[in-house]
Amino acid sequence: MSEPESGRMLESEPDGKRRARAGQDTDDAPAEAIVAIPLRHPWRIFIAVVLVLGLAVFVLDAAQRPDYGWPDVGKYIFDRRISQAAWVTLWLTIYAMIGAIVIGLLLAIMRLSPNPVLKSIAWLYIWIFRGTPVYVQLVFWGIVSLIYPVFTLGIPFTPPWVTVPNDIFTNLFITAVIGLALNEAAYMSEIVRAGLLSVDEGQAEASTALAMSWGQTMRYVVVPQAMKIIIPPTGNEVISMLKTTSLVAAIPLSIDLYGVSRGISAVTFTPVPLLIVASLWYLLFTSILMVGQHFIEKRFSRGTGRLKTTGKEPAGPEPGLTAGPGEPGAPLSTDAGGKG
Repeated sequence: MSEPESGRMLESEPDGKRRARAGQDTDDAPAEAIVAIPLRHPWRIFIAVVLVLGLAVFVLDAAQRPDYGWPDVGKYIFDRRISQAAWVTLWLTIYAMIGAIVIGLLLAIMRLSPNPVLKSIAWLYIWIFRGTPVYVQLVFWGIVSLIYPVFTLGIPFTPPWVTVPNDIFTNLFITAVIGLALNEAAYMSEIVRAGLLSVDEGQAEASTALAMSWGQTMRYVVVPQAMKIIIPPTGNEVISMLKTTSLVAAIPLSIDLYGVSRGISAVTFTPVPLLIVASLWYLLFTSILMVGQHFIEKRFSRGTGRLKTTGKEPAGPEPGLTAGPGEPGAPLSTDAGGKG
């Protein structure tokens, strides 16, 4: 076929078929490889090297300084008195957090209650315990047994009906648990309230439409969704409570980890090694709690993560040639369909 005849045939072809044939020729051509050039971050590398060198210099310098008393650290790290005090600190944390979670849940329900009296009492409690230092509160709980030697029940300005000796606050361990739990409950109530408010009201309305009771709605609908908001800050509060137990010396309770290490250092005149020993035990417990917090968060966040991309495209029909209207394999209409 001569060039004039082929030119006339191309001119006589419709524009749609001409564009389709041009696109087909373009698709058949091999795609050019993309050369990706990674970005360079010289300042990031420089800062990382400086930090690593600074940490190495500090560790080498601390290892050579006799003031740290590394032999005494190795001597007391597994001392029986220290290990027993570490267990006391751990039980203080557990008991205080259990009490704080229970009281905080009640306070959160009171804050969300339509009753103005309950809401005001909960707000007043949170205002007092969040607005005063925990050390001051522990000092106060330590002298409650002096202020109230006995507990009485009756009508004011009349002989009491019941008189109970104050044996609770004479036990320093129980006093420490009460003081820590009451302070932490103010923070836990706000965490629980934030988690409950994060669930859309439509969830509860839908549960009511399905004839679910209030308890069933909270158990199966609201609380599982709120736990995703409650768990992370609660884990942080547990770790914070573990370290806050060092303040029970204000009661005064001296059988905790910090109290025992301070007592040993007062006798041996080695405060720095015993501080390092106490810090290592605190780091051990906080590391375990952080690992537990990670798995709990992973458990309650199931079903909300994004799908991981594997780099493999889903199997589908092989792309064919674009068919024009009226040809086999062409759509019945030009409407793309869907919501778009």
